[in-house]
Amino acid sequence: MIRYSTILLIVFSFIVKAQDEKGVIYGKVTDAVTNEPLIGVNIILEGTTLGAATDINGHFEITNVPVNTYRIKASIIGYSSKTRTDIVVRSSKPAEVDFNLSEEVIKLQDITVKSGYFSKSPTDIISTSSLGYEEIRRAPGGFEDVVRALSVLPGVAQADPGRNDLIVRGGAPSENLYLVDGIEIQNINHFGTQGAAGGPLSYINLDFVKETTFSTGGFSAEYGDKLSSVLKINLRKGREDRIGGKATVSATQFGLNLEGPIGKSNNFIFSARRSYLDLIFKAAGFGFVPEYYDVISKADFRLDNANSISYLFVGAFDNVRYFNNTADQRFDNSRILGSDQTQYATGINYQHLINHGFFNIILSRTFIDYNTMQRDSLLNPIFRNISREQENSLRFDMVYKFSASTEITAGLAAKLIKFDADVLLPDFITSFGDTLPINSLNVRDVYPKASAYVNFNHIFFNRLRTNIGLRFDYFNPLEKKLYPAPRFSASYNLSDLTSVNLSGGIYYQSPSYIWLAPEENKKNLKDIRADHLVLGIDHLLRADALVKVEAFYKRYSDYPTSLIRPYLILANTGAGFAGSDDNFSSFGLEPLTAGGKGFSRGIEFSVQKKLSELSFYGIMSLTYSETRFTPLDGIRRAGAYDQRWIINLSGGYKFNEKWEASMKFRYASGRPYTPYESNGTQLVSNYLSEYYQPLHSLDLRVDRRWYFSNLTLITYLDIQNIYNNKQSNSIRWNPRTQSAEKGQSIGILPSVGLSLEF
Repeated sequence: MIRYSTILLIVFSFIVKAQDEKGVIYGKVTDAVTNEPLIGVNIILEGTTLGAATDINGHFEITNVPVNTYRIKASIIGYSSKTRTDIVVRSSKPAEVDFNLSEEVIKLQDITVKSGYFSKSPTDIISTSSLGYEEIRRAPGGFEDVVRALSVLPGVAQADPGRNDLIVRGGAPSENLYLVDGIEIQNINHFGTQGAAGGPLSYINLDFVKETTFSTGGFSAEYGDKLSSVLKINLRKGREDRIGGKATVSATQFGLNLEGPIGKSNNFIFSARRSYLDLIFKAAGFGFVPEYYDVISKADFRLDNANSISYLFVGAFDNVRYFNNTADQRFDNSRILGSDQTQYATGINYQHLINHGFFNIILSRTFIDYNTMQRDSLLNPIFRNISREQENSLRFDMVYKFSASTEITAGLAAKLIKFDADVLLPDFITSFGDTLPINSLNVRDVYPKASAYVNFNHIFFNRLRTNIGLRFDYFNPLEKKLYPAPRFSASYNLSDLTSVNLSGGIYYQSPSYIWLAPEENKKNLKDIRADHLVLGIDHLLRADALVKVEAFYKRYSDYPTSLIRPYLILANTGAGFAGSDDNFSSFGLEPLTAGGKGFSRGIEFSVQKKLSELSFYGIMSLTYSETRFTPLDGIRRAGAYDQRWIINLSGGYKFNEKWEASMKFRYASGRPYTPYESNGTQLVSNYLSEYYQPLHSLDLRVDRRWYFSNLTLITYLDIQNIYNNKQSNSIRWNPRTQSAEKGQSIGILPSVGLSLEF
């Protein structure tokens, strides 16, 4: 009896001690344009009496903060205040919070409600949303994946459940730009599709993500070579007090993080993760097994107050293994295009502060090695593709602030691209009866690529913010090599609560490298062009709730279209796992010409509520759009990603520092497909003529935190598709049953996550 009482007393004492645990908040405040540190900024932990002020280097620190989730506000005379939400304080590690404050030039009268929860970039003032780490982490059904969390934003469609193909305002998955700490990465997903992007899961470790900024159109001249969107992922720095880490087991993978100081003013982060999908697939009796690993390493060095260097490496290693022991396994595997991939991005970023500005120099390299194979049921090759895409880049960016109302940004970039491809596609006849003329290819090419841009930002009459930009893109292998792209955006403040926004411009994107493998395509293709026009209005319902309405129009021209299949435009390809089921359309391994055109237009409505003194948060978005493309045959058809209605509702409630619950509901109209005839063929006259049933699902999630001395245990239960809707946007022909079969999603999918932070 004494023994049990002693144990209970120890456990009770430990729990009480854990409840009294406290943590630290620290960070830095800088000018949003120049990155110069701001001195004397008031830092207030809202709802408490705790606070601090920044020192001569812009740093602040708040100690003895009880474990909980907070809002923290930074304010100083002459600058717009800003509030950061979802600041989780735990005993296992300090919470780092950085602020970039914009100089105040807009002074309106008789308005009492202002928001520090939402802010606009000086250059990207429309169609842009930002999500912090905690907002992404707790998203139901998101696997704590950066890309999946974006699916609730307006204008973003889901091509198929279980995939990370970003479909933005009707654009193809190949039209999205990914930037990680300023380094361009061709694809941030495992098992990506060559010539496009996407994949089932991102390989960027969310634990190291500080913030994401996602622009769905009308972005500034700083960003180019993509037509639809820009996703900027900013990684945080490693902790500065001691070595710490985190061990995680989630729905699809397990991994280990480490981070800490290197000397006095330097720090690092590192993580390695491995999937255990192979164990699940083996147990379920699948004939193939996907495996993946990913790593990330970053080191930050502060040389002095004006100079800093950052090094980054992110990599993913994907492998598909087949078991062809039985006839059924060989048949099932013959319908799968497997791809072993090795990809990485690495770079060094040097930043130097100057008076009223700064400049960055980034030297980087990206590499993707594709080893793609599909065999028939007799193990004869249907398709083989061994390709390597390498980009070596040097980039210079500069920001200079003339005054509180005027600044300029400019930059130059040069790339040297090496592309190798060894392709085998013997005598392939499509389901439409077309014979693809390329049986084999062996390509070794080097492509120079360059760009330059300038943005001029000015505020007129204390109400009108304008951005005028011009960009030039150069791509050597094409006959037309240079493409100028002017852009303009403006935001007019009707009041502190309401603004009207407008953006327009020309955007270019070079063809995917695999599309240039046939030599004649270099002569026939151009950079793809899209003209953007976006008009919107923002209104603050209250300081923590923002309403947006935006109308957009995007006109495409010079899109690659097939000379062999004149009904095929490559804007309709790239989503899903490419292979014989889609007639290898996304690879562009056929004669192409720049003869395609199209448009996408629509209207979006969204409401975003940040976590504040009201303990609920959420995003609601409604999109209506129409997408049409005209290939070489001159027939205007619905685009393959034409989903008329998209409705998203995601939100949650934070009960206390330990418990939190959230939900996500998605509804999307079915997208077009081509039906099969009774003999397994498809007719050009029926191309993209029918629509799938709508997709909809409900995801639920519950999080629980446990705080101990120098340890934090985070657990969650996440149930995807809770009412087991198996509808999917896919159809394929089954030669065994001689019938068309519509695909099914995995249905209800419960998962449990466990993270121990130390």
